[in-house]
Amino acid sequence: MSAVAGAAAAGRDVLERADALARAYEVLAGASDDAKRRAALSRAAGRLSASVVRPLGAALGGAHDGAPADGTAEQLAGAVHELARDATRLRVGVGGPPALLEATAALQDLACQLVYEDEERLAARRDEFASLQAPLASSIQSSPDGPYLLTNAARMTDRLGVSLEPLPQMALCRCGASQLKPWCDGSHSVIGFRAAKADDRVADRLDTYEGQHITLTDNRGTCAHSGFCSDRAPTAFRTGTEPFVAPSGARADEIARAARDCPSGALSYTLDRRDTTRLVDEVREPSIEVSLDGPYRVVGGIALLDAAGTPEPRNAGASLEHYSLCRCGKSQNKPFCSGMHWYTDFHDPEPPEQPTLFEWAGGFPALLRVTRRFYETHVPEEPLLATLFGSMSPDHPERVAAWLGQVFGGPPAYSDRYGGYERMISQHLDKGITLQQRALWVKLLSRSADDVGLPADAEFRAAFSAYLEWGSRIAVENSKPGVHPPPRMPVPRWWWVCDATPWSRTHAAVEAEPEPEITLPGPDEELSFAQHVKPLFRQRDRDSMRFAFDLFSHDDVSAHADAILERLRAGTMPCDGSWPPERVAVLERWAAAGAPA
Repeated sequence: MSAVAGAAAAGRDVLERADALARAYEVLAGASDDAKRRAALSRAAGRLSASVVRPLGAALGGAHDGAPADGTAEQLAGAVHELARDATRLRVGVGGPPALLEATAALQDLACQLVYEDEERLAARRDEFASLQAPLASSIQSSPDGPYLLTNAARMTDRLGVSLEPLPQMALCRCGASQLKPWCDGSHSVIGFRAAKADDRVADRLDTYEGQHITLTDNRGTCAHSGFCSDRAPTAFRTGTEPFVAPSGARADEIARAARDCPSGALSYTLDRRDTTRLVDEVREPSIEVSLDGPYRVVGGIALLDAAGTPEPRNAGASLEHYSLCRCGKSQNKPFCSGMHWYTDFHDPEPPEQPTLFEWAGGFPALLRVTRRFYETHVPEEPLLATLFGSMSPDHPERVAAWLGQVFGGPPAYSDRYGGYERMISQHLDKGITLQQRALWVKLLSRSADDVGLPADAEFRAAFSAYLEWGSRIAVENSKPGVHPPPRMPVPRWWWVCDATPWSRTHAAVEAEPEPEITLPGPDEELSFAQHVKPLFRQRDRDSMRFAFDLFSHDDVSAHADAILERLRAGTMPCDGSWPPERVAVLERWAAAGAPA
């Protein structure tokens, strides 16, 4: 038997066993009188059918009519574990096809879910799968009209910076419809997801902007419209103004930081005409962030492969170190994000009703932006603080962000990585922190929170400021010569001040700006863009489509008139309500008349 035939036979064996297990779980679910147990058994059956039997059946030539497996729920769980091991060995041995990776991901996940409450068995299974997949390099592969197949991800976090503890083989949703986000549940096959790029996507064009000390390159076709550049350096990256980039509109270090922070890889720069383009590609730990209501943000040079297993083609100037992958299923530049999640109103599940300060702030990434701004921008400008922090370690901003995150109700990252409360106290002993230094520390850390856009509501800032005041005064106390702070104290846990929370207060209402009155042209009136078409679009419509074209621009609307009309007729644009037929008719008349200015 050839290697190919042997792999196909092994794959069919996995398919038949998975199908038998799915049928067995359905039988057990039907015989159960306990609603909770019945739901759990049904979920297992559905996961096997949707994410193992379906892709393997499609890849190997269709399904079959087999009989259910025999056994109790415990025996079936053991059979799932054994099947997950066999599928993993096969995946390592033959590499693909993508259907095998998708099935392996579902089996590893299900094998772990079935022992989720037994921490020892769960850890053993995770270690077992990791050991089996150890020979494989870290990568992300796009399956045909299906999920991203993630292999050996070292680190994957949610928007708050909390680890999602990925298994060695995972399938990530990219159709936007999974009920297990960010994990795939097979919904792409139900909704008819297609992974092709849109013909009307923003063009792949690298623009260059030369300033006095810095030269920027930008590719709008790569941009994911996360707003990191325009929010943090708005005088250099100007929304609504052409040209978009003003390379002398801010300090060179601010522009460079914005380019390095660009999650899509659209921006790059050189300094003083030297070839330092790769400065935007920092040496970072490979990781994936599941952003809130947005794309997967990948850093660290994780290989991105297409459905055939070859490197995914990139736009001109795009970074290989960091990129953003579509998660809503609607990108015009799949697999890369084009910002359509904003326009299509894509949302993750609702957050907890009463979030912690850590969650409200935006988690570890938001707190890290604050501490980096403080130590990189404000501390060097203040001699009183520069002397205090002159010998700090390079990762000091990360340490302080981890401390603040744990104090504000996040995971125990500081304790796990650095040693907890006693470690923090040791950093203050005999430092002799003055009251002036303390007050300046509080003032500039609060300013840093403003600089990077930390939530500015009264309740959060009251709690944030209260901790800075309390913590800094404790630091002064513990820094005096000869003091002996109490040992083995827990890391403090900070909460909303007096239980005052943003969601429990009635906020002042802002009167909505009235929509401008639109006067439609008469049936025989000669049409023009400025007088009759542009007024049809609101500012919010323009903002929602700015990533693709400008609805206030005659050239842009005339170039995209057919696509705009198609969406208006279908009622998919604008996203907050369809146009009345008489407005659509005006745009149709204008387009048919040759789109006069």
